[in-house]
Amino acid sequence: MTSSGLRAAAALLLLCAATFAAAAELSDKLRDDSELSQSTAKSFRRLMPVRFYSQVEQNPIANATLTLRSCTIFVPTNEAFQRYKGSIHVLYHITTAAFSKEQLPKSVSSDMDGNPPLYITKNRNGDIYVNNARIIPSLSVEMTNREGKRQVMHIIDEVLQPLSVQKNAKDNINNPDAMQFLQMAEQLELNDFHLRTYRSQVTLAKKESVYQSPGAHTFLIPIDESFKLSARSGLVDAKVIDGHVIPNTVIFTAASQHDDPKTSAAFEDLLKVTVSFFKQKDGKMYVKSNTIVGDAKHREGVVLAEIVKANIPVQNGVVHLIHRPLMIIDTTVTDFLKSFKFLNENGENGALRKFYEVIMDNGGEVLDDITNLSEVTILAPSNDAWNASLIENLLRNRKKMREILNMHIIRDRLNVDKIRQKNANMIAQVPTVNNNTFLYFNVKGEGTDAVITVEGGGVNATIIQADVAQTNGYVHIIDRVLGVPHTTVLGKLESDPMMSDTYKMGQFSHFNDQLNNTQRRFTYFVPRDKGWQKTELDYPSAHKKLFMPDFSYHSKSILERHLAIADHVFTMKDLVQYSEQAGNVVLPTFRDSLQLRVEEEAGHLHDENASHEWTGYVIIWNYKKINVYRPDVECTNGIIHVIDYPLLEEKDVVVSGGSYLTESSICIILANLIMITVAKILN
Repeated sequence: MTSSGLRAAAALLLLCAATFAAAAELSDKLRDDSELSQSTAKSFRRLMPVRFYSQVEQNPIANATLTLRSCTIFVPTNEAFQRYKGSIHVLYHITTAAFSKEQLPKSVSSDMDGNPPLYITKNRNGDIYVNNARIIPSLSVEMTNREGKRQVMHIIDEVLQPLSVQKNAKDNINNPDAMQFLQMAEQLELNDFHLRTYRSQVTLAKKESVYQSPGAHTFLIPIDESFKLSARSGLVDAKVIDGHVIPNTVIFTAASQHDDPKTSAAFEDLLKVTVSFFKQKDGKMYVKSNTIVGDAKHREGVVLAEIVKANIPVQNGVVHLIHRPLMIIDTTVTDFLKSFKFLNENGENGALRKFYEVIMDNGGEVLDDITNLSEVTILAPSNDAWNASLIENLLRNRKKMREILNMHIIRDRLNVDKIRQKNANMIAQVPTVNNNTFLYFNVKGEGTDAVITVEGGGVNATIIQADVAQTNGYVHIIDRVLGVPHTTVLGKLESDPMMSDTYKMGQFSHFNDQLNNTQRRFTYFVPRDKGWQKTELDYPSAHKKLFMPDFSYHSKSILERHLAIADHVFTMKDLVQYSEQAGNVVLPTFRDSLQLRVEEEAGHLHDENASHEWTGYVIIWNYKKINVYRPDVECTNGIIHVIDYPLLEEKDVVVSGGSYLTESSICIILANLIMITVAKILN
């Protein structure tokens, strides 16, 4: 043994002896939770993992650090240990400098071989993360050991996992950068994922420097499985490689902000690509690229990929393996649905697995129809959207399910920009492949804060992932299945922006109180807001009073005329059929009856700029023709037909000559009558 080796051995023996002779203050705390804090002692008894203490005690370097040096130690909870199945790397949880939560820098060097960094993220909510583990804020402890060295302990909710190397690895791999990670991928524990194809494209494009760049970056690397399409690898050029890197920002999944676009390395004057992370309710993490400004080789639109192995720390940032390359739009809508059925041969669920299963369980004809469309937009319900109990009852009804599935298909390329254009002056309405069935889009807010909703068959759904681009159209992922109502007539009125005036009028007159009754079946002809606005032009003084509480009796009387109550609902097809048979239809209302006739009429009832004609419905009432703007909006206790104008007579809105007496006026008259009567008696 050399003299330097003897000195090192002697030093190690001295450190071990010192450890056993006099334990460090922080080490004592790890063994005896009662001294941690009087206010948090019970919490620490529950949280402090014995397994971690034993690992520390068995590691001479960790013991020596606690005895002699300043340090920060990140201690996982018992629950974290129970979830974690891998090897525990104690030194990866220790850094040889003391940092309180406020003092933690963007990265610290761990005490593990090669000193791989630990990355610190402080998000908008005030949470602090070390790699993918959150620091539990109330359980940090600071003290001084017997050598006078400051030490800090933070409790975290996950075990810190360094880059894992295979047992039979040929090379000594310590703290590689992202390029070395790519080059040595076959020697790493990557769940049998391979990266040869993407690595070859990086080398071919001479982009090694991007992955060697010092600093702290996020690297998204597609696995070999994603290059089964033979031509796809040839589409991975230098710009696409740049689009897989988020420079100067380290994003671990637990610390990521939902759908918060980050500038990629492919962001310049003629090409602008952002990347963002989001999580579905089932816990799966996804990443998407959004080519905001494209060029001849890189089309605009969103590309969605699932993260199949996340949070792999490297010397210059973090790596996430993804199931397909970003930026590349090379699949049809049909191919996309198939690719998101299962993500690999092990049958892991894809983001649209249930949607695809329902299509195939109903014979697959819907998928054939989608394939045959040269331009198509799909509103694809997420896996969670199919869990509603009402949907389970419908799955056996193939005819009804076919209608519901067709309600999610549009014969057009409809991205968010196009929806905004249609929504500029009114709620955008778009025909589906279902005959006489329309979808109604509404955009609330501006920019990245905008929320887009779509209504179909009585259901309001929110687009949770928009503009997933394909070669022949778009896919928008929504949070509900259209056409399967889940709310009452009152719930629909309250939530639908097109019916807000009718809802307000019914509220102050208490007319709405009955509309939650699930023992009745309502057919409600609801004037849309623009219909009430037309009455303001026709009867300006009366319109104002219709929305005043003092005139609630008259408002209620008008609304009662619009509501049919029976043991079943009346669809527009029913009303057309009855009209053809009898000329007029008489519907039972609360006080009297409603007599009308319904006809089908071809024309551009919904969109004056439409390129195709379709059949709409017209109500003939009191010699007036009133267009049905949205027929057959289904609810759990009835059906709503949205009409272009109220069922209003001129005598309903005569307000002169004392025709309308307000409640206050009635009170004054009554008071006067009482006073006159009392005066007569006294006289």
